[in-house]
Amino acid sequence: MMNEQLNMEESEDTKLVDNALVKWKHLYDDELKNVDKFIVENIDSDASLIINIISHILSSGGKRIRPILTILSAKLCGYEGDRHVSLATAIEFFHTATLLHDDVVDESSMRRGSPTANSVWDNSASVLVGDYLLSKAFQIISRDGSLKVLRILSDSSAIITEGEVKQLMATNDLTTNKEQYIDIISSKTSQLFVAACQVGAVISEQKAKNEKALESFGRNLGTAFQIIDDTLDYSAKQEQLGKEIGDDFREGKVTLPIILAYQRADKAEKRFLERSIEWAADGLQEKGDFERAVSIIDKYDVLEDSIETAKEYANRAKQNLSIFPDGEIKQSLLDILDFSVSREY
Repeated sequence: MMNEQLNMEESEDTKLVDNALVKWKHLYDDELKNVDKFIVENIDSDASLIINIISHILSSGGKRIRPILTILSAKLCGYEGDRHVSLATAIEFFHTATLLHDDVVDESSMRRGSPTANSVWDNSASVLVGDYLLSKAFQIISRDGSLKVLRILSDSSAIITEGEVKQLMATNDLTTNKEQYIDIISSKTSQLFVAACQVGAVISEQKAKNEKALESFGRNLGTAFQIIDDTLDYSAKQEQLGKEIGDDFREGKVTLPIILAYQRADKAEKRFLERSIEWAADGLQEKGDFERAVSIIDKYDVLEDSIETAKEYANRAKQNLSIFPDGEIKQSLLDILDFSVSREY
């Protein structure tokens, strides 16, 4: 199969991120273009279904934050080679694989305003292509030759999968508390941010304290990022931008907005949330349930408090970078952090 069939056109989401960081784009743009080239070079299958599904998901939009983090973390540590490009590609393969698997588990039909791969093809194809991408990621990592990098990415793969299982167990379960929620997203989302930042320090042969700082930065950034993602699912701003809202609610996911709303709700509101969340798996939600849930969330200022929680993790992430000297690269990472907690998409 000709690799040029892969659609690597710049997405609208990528352009929006670039606009937010326009003055820093020169710091990573060349390497990000090389990541795109490396993706094409490493998708060498003659199975047309693999090419079609990967092209579909790569062209459906994406912020590309994880590979950018790998590139900038390496640069922050003074790295001057090219290993960060191949490892950023492996990170992107990991991320894309998790998206394919997540959409199957969640039975999602839309992502970023486009049909999911499992809705265009089927679950089996999505799972298998996700497995293919994970295999490709490990091929890239093994060619890199660093046992430490291999350990970081293999450990991350296990942690992310465990986080997905924990989320599955928490679905429809309103006894889930804030601490359990943070533990889940720290595994399923933050861990790949951790790996993206940490490998930049490892290939730069940084001191342990610098590597630890970037590891912690990635974890706190990833946690803030996911809290905002979960908050936006109940925000009208998403709808104004043409994005579908309410997916988490309809799937019975117990995210921070629902946890806080349930804790603050009166008896009648609690009974409603129990029916709509706990029984979502049985298809017992009714027309207007999501709108009522949003009214409860608005009543108790849940979105504002969720955003404040995200900002707390963002402030921790800023402190993690304080050991590094000021400069364009550090400021670019701080801008990514600010974007992650102030974004509306």
